[in-house]
Amino acid sequence: MEADIFIPCFVDQLYPESGFSLVKVLEKFDVRVHYNANQTCCGQMAFNSGFWDEAKELGIKFIQDFNTGRPVVGISASCLGYVKKHFEKLFYNTPWHLENHKLQSHLFEVTDFLVNVLKIKDIDATFNAKITFHDSCAALREYGLKDEPRILLRMIKGLELVEMVDRDTCCGFGGTFAVKFEAISSAMTEQKVKNAMDTGAEYIVSTDLSCLMQMESYIKKQKLNIKTMHIIDLLAKSMAL
Repeated sequence: MEADIFIPCFVDQLYPESGFSLVKVLEKFDVRVHYNANQTCCGQMAFNSGFWDEAKELGIKFIQDFNTGRPVVGISASCLGYVKKHFEKLFYNTPWHLENHKLQSHLFEVTDFLVNVLKIKDIDATFNAKITFHDSCAALREYGLKDEPRILLRMIKGLELVEMVDRDTCCGFGGTFAVKFEAISSAMTEQKVKNAMDTGAEYIVSTDLSCLMQMESYIKKQKLNIKTMHIIDLLAKSMAL
């Protein structure tokens, strides 16, 4: 199988190693990876801030960049959830309506792709640690992701998955929400990290680096004894890729 990979702009700038992990994991399962170096932001930030004309411009570029007919696989459920749910609003009754529908049929978050497209049943992986999983708002409510990450995590030998209280509650990031409502955002992050630490987990794992970035900043500031890791990096490490 062949696939295009979507690397969100903030991942490209702040967490490029996670992009490389995506390539390694896909290649491990015999997927030939294509990377379009011209890809940029999907437009989520502009859309959420009310700049729909600018979001539409970025959306058209996104459709053009990934109009290959191949599966498009990404590591940000937030970005992919936005494209899946809100491009319909941007391009309804426009010349890009049909092109958007073609794209929607082959757009996948990586755990969804591994479990439901590649039908992965077993992975030769070991990671000796206790982890807890954070369901991001966008992954659950926009993309519709829930069981797939846990299915993969349970395949990893030595890994103990413990669920935190309110595992599907927002971490406090919310894009510009964290900037506009700093006090509320910080309080939400504090509670989320506390819930994670109450499990005794060594790592908070998620499908969204934006959430992990929010929690990691709080963890570092408070010098807490817990780490964050994107599930694609966990998969790459556990398979020694």
